[in-house]
Amino acid sequence: MRDIWNPWHGCIRKSEGCAHCYMYAIDGYRGHDGSEIYRTKQGFGYPVQRDRNGAYKVRSGEMLRVCMTSDFFLEEADAWRGDAWSIIRQRPDVVFFLLTKRPERVAGCLPHDWGEGWENVFFNVTCENQFRADERIPILHRLPFKHKGIMCAPLIGRIDIADYLHEGQIEQVLCGGENYEGSRPCHYEWVELLSRHCRKANVSFVFCGTGSRFVKDGKTYSIPRGRQSEQAFRSGLSFEGKPLRFDLRDPLGFAIPQQDSHSPQFGNPRCITCGMHLVCDGCSGCGRCKADEL
Repeated sequence: MRDIWNPWHGCIRKSEGCAHCYMYAIDGYRGHDGSEIYRTKQGFGYPVQRDRNGAYKVRSGEMLRVCMTSDFFLEEADAWRGDAWSIIRQRPDVVFFLLTKRPERVAGCLPHDWGEGWENVFFNVTCENQFRADERIPILHRLPFKHKGIMCAPLIGRIDIADYLHEGQIEQVLCGGENYEGSRPCHYEWVELLSRHCRKANVSFVFCGTGSRFVKDGKTYSIPRGRQSEQAFRSGLSFEGKPLRFDLRDPLGFAIPQQDSHSPQFGNPRCITCGMHLVCDGCSGCGRCKADEL
């Protein structure tokens, strides 16, 4: 995916949500060990790579999801994080979506010029159940970030976040079920509770996917990966609340003109019924989806 930046790969399992990690599963299919952590070679500098015309491959206004096959605040990546911060500093016109299960490490891993936070960094913690929500969200509230969110994925238990949303710091909640071997069921009423609390607080809620085992009205449904996002969309549980507004600037500090900022385009009709639609950067226009329809 063009909206993912993996400066390093591999991770160490941290909590209950890691038990059936998709990265470990995919690496296992390829004969690799997901616990082997390494700095990526070609991928590390992706946000500052340029095309043959000298323009950045990642356009102003795009959002990059960082370390989707690792954790940005992983201890084993301490030696590389300074270089990653430097790249994020060079692209104040791009939003970097950071996600961690290690918020207790974050305060000691911020760059020297962090201050109260950078406008182009969207910081999120994973909360797979109530225990982890109660552990990590209070830390999230104390950390100096200008934009904060919660990722309830894989959702493996009921979570009540009403009081945390009431504080007004959380701008977005993402939610999804679990996949791959041993996937645990995701229950409709768990998702509905999160959706209801977000609607009351006017916080955007995105139900990204049901997972492979989804329980509704006491019945367990086995849903293939190709249909999970569509089924999440059809549930009607996602909610677009108060808009997220990032004050993105060019390297000289000037605001990015609207005409020069990325605007998501969706060329495949299936995009409209995708659970990720509200937070997707759009398609790259490669045409593969049209070829698949022939």
